[in-house]
Formats: sequence, structure tokens, C-alpha cells
Amino acid sequence: MNIGLFGGSFNPIHNGHITLAETFLKEASLQEVWLMVSPQNPFKIHQELLDDEKRLKIAQKALINHPKIIVSDYELSLPKPSYTWNTLQHLAISYPENTFSLLIGGDNWRAFNRWNHAEDIISQYQIYIYPRKDDHFARKEVLPKNVHLMQGAPLDISSTLIRNNVKQGMSIHHLVPQNIIQDIEEFYR
Repeated sequence: MNIGLFGGSFNPIHNGHITLAETFLKEASLQEVWLMVSPQNPFKIHQELLDDEKRLKIAQKALINHPKIIVSDYELSLPKPSYTWNTLQHLAISYPENTFSLLIGGDNWRAFNRWNHAEDIISQYQIYIYPRKDDHFARKEVLPKNVHLMQGAPLDISSTLIRNNVKQGMSIHHLVPQNIIQDIEEFYR
């Protein structure tokens, strides 16, 4: 099976994440996308994260009607900090019948040379980049043959925006699936 890995803290998950996962499914011709809920991004060590189990619960609830997008807790049991290369190595052992592709943001692509085993990842895996709102570099950049720029307009939504809206008592109805609004308002208040 061809699986796409979409890693992140999902702190919290939002409509942009879901749209990206659906686009990834189509553009990379995947059977499934696994949202790899990360315990801690090594580049965001000062980010305050909601408890792992709560982030998992909210993501699973948000994706109840998306059977090809699977919320995975696989990375939560791996050594911390969470490095993509380590995750890929463990997945290859646990799921040798599957092939894996990565979905990363344009911000991560710009910092990719600092990733643990960056060259190994580039040489062994298909990588799909989704541009963020301010990513103008990628459309003109020459990418390695197995690195692909996803099509479509960059999404102007972030988990930070949602957390800030909740803290300020502002609406998040247009930013997240309706069935998780109450959970997000409760957990991020």
C-alpha cells in the first residue's frame, strides 16, 4: 500500500490540515494518509502542546468522516525528540509491505538541510511540499526529482490562529470541523 505521512503536532487539527491531507491523497495517488501526531517538533521545542491523548482524540473525532485519513499515534511511542528519519526507519520495519511518502510545509523544506539524515530522506522517499501563504520561493526553485510541489492555493489558517481565537473568545466555526469546536474551546481556553 502507498501511504502518505503527514506529521505535525496538530495542536489542534483544523480544516487546513484536512484539506492538505485530501489534496495529498489525490496528487500523490495514495491509498491512505496517516496523520502522524508528533510529541514534539525538534524545531519547535518552546511550543506549548496540549496533552498527546487529547490532541489524538480531537484529531480522530475531526476525521470521523474521512476513512482514508488515519490519525496515528505511532510517533508517540518512539524516542524523543521526534526525528522523521527515525520514524521512517521504524515504519519500514513495522510495515515492510508499504511504501511511504512525506508531506511537509514550505517552511520545513527551507530548513530541510538541517533535518536529521536529510540526504537519506531525499534519496529514499518521495516528498511533497505544500506552500504556505508567504512561500514564493518554491514555484521557481529547482527541486530534486523525487520532491514535488503540491498545486493549489496556500491555505491561510494555522493552529496558532485557532488557539489565539479561543483565548480571545473569538469564533473558530469557520476554521475547524463543527464536531470538535466544543473540545477545542474546552481544552485550549
